[in-house]
Amino acid sequence: MRKLAFLFATAILPLGAQATPPPSNGIKLPATYKHWQVLGVSHRDDNQSLRVIVGNTTAMTATRKGNTHPWPDGAILGKLVWKDSRHPLWQPAIVPGTLSHIEFMVKDSKKYADTGGWGFARWVGMELKPLDNDGGKPCFECHKAAAKTDFVFTRPAPLP
Repeated sequence: MRKLAFLFATAILPLGAQATPPPSNGIKLPATYKHWQVLGVSHRDDNQSLRVIVGNTTAMTATRKGNTHPWPDGAILGKLVWKDSRHPLWQPAIVPGTLSHIEFMVKDSKKYADTGGWGFARWVGMELKPLDNDGGKPCFECHKAAAKTDFVFTRPAPLP
């Protein structure tokens, strides 16, 4: 799984890309996210996008132990999002196309008390342009629907 996360993540930065983009909502892009493990995947029909969800060590340990209600402080979840594309050699296959954005949820129950204990950050496109949107409050409005799972929509991918 770790190798898969690395392969997906390394596909998003072109050679010569800005290594450290400016913060989004006061959150820095985690420097090690390309080495995090895959926690889950998703596809959204409403905006035709593929998503790989990765987690830092704290998030992955919490997932394996079932310690996600609530998630522990220090857990960080990352979402790498691409627009759908068709595989040129196998048209039934939907594969990652253009990078839409990458985003992160950072758990700190005290610092982000106003947004369910989570800080929200997003960088848009290959340029990794930071999105600053009122401290992540619009993100939290959508995540309120997942209050039963500590405001996290991601379902860990089952493995044997």
